[in-house]
Amino acid sequence: MCLTGAQSECPLQLDPQRVVVRYGGSVAANCSTSVLHKGMGWEASEGAVPKNQSQSLITWRVSELREWDIQPYCYINPNDRRQCQVQLPVTVYKTPDSVFISTVNHSGPMMEGQQYELQCDVHNVAPVQNLTVKWYKGQTLLNQTNFTDTIKTPENETVTLLIRPDRADDGAEYWCEAELDLGAEGPQPHPTNSSNLLNVEVYYKPKHSNSTETIIKDDKVMLDCTVKANPAPMYTWDHLKEKNSSSVLKSSALSPGRYTCTATNTRGRDSKVFIVKSTGGL
Repeated sequence: MCLTGAQSECPLQLDPQRVVVRYGGSVAANCSTSVLHKGMGWEASEGAVPKNQSQSLITWRVSELREWDIQPYCYINPNDRRQCQVQLPVTVYKTPDSVFISTVNHSGPMMEGQQYELQCDVHNVAPVQNLTVKWYKGQTLLNQTNFTDTIKTPENETVTLLIRPDRADDGAEYWCEAELDLGAEGPQPHPTNSSNLLNVEVYYKPKHSNSTETIIKDDKVMLDCTVKANPAPMYTWDHLKEKNSSSVLKSSALSPGRYTCTATNTRGRDSKVFIVKSTGGL
């Protein structure tokens, strides 16, 4: 009868007590005892060590580990009790072949205020339960996803993120990152793989910061109707004797009065009123 239990019940010490190894990498662990015994050894699908009756320390070693779910254990036949064993937890990992970000069912510019779905594809990574997928806009962390899948072999994972861009997001760079947190025994810092950058163009209508501005007529003063918008807006002026599509007018060329400028693009329009006064009042 084999008894599997804690080291306090089985007089074996493992060093290290847990190992993390990259797929195809080398791994080694020692098993030692301080009691007299009739034999001890390692059972494993790779790197097994035959029973040895004279040593108090034996090493399990594999130069190129290529088994995802290997479960080695050290066993001993003490003189004063039945055989017992202690298993060595082994985590075999593989960083992703690629991490790719894309938009779902959409191409071209995004429209302000509408909802869009981004997708992050992580290819061929293991183990998935140690994976975290993080979403970034620039250097700002937006969201992250962890996984509970206990499959040891490499998997593909797809994660989505809903966004509702506004005008401040025009030109923003979205990206995703796959991180493997393999614990204290794993590589430090945690292995990470980043996606390409997804540069977002957002279409938004013109919107002036204020709707009315009073101008004192002067040789140096301008009526500035310039406003940010995407696509770039066209400008029209009401109450001008001649048609003018410029976003800026010289106040010195205008008579006192009200002038309305309208900025228009494919997303909408917005108007601004300028009240031009002479130095002595209207």
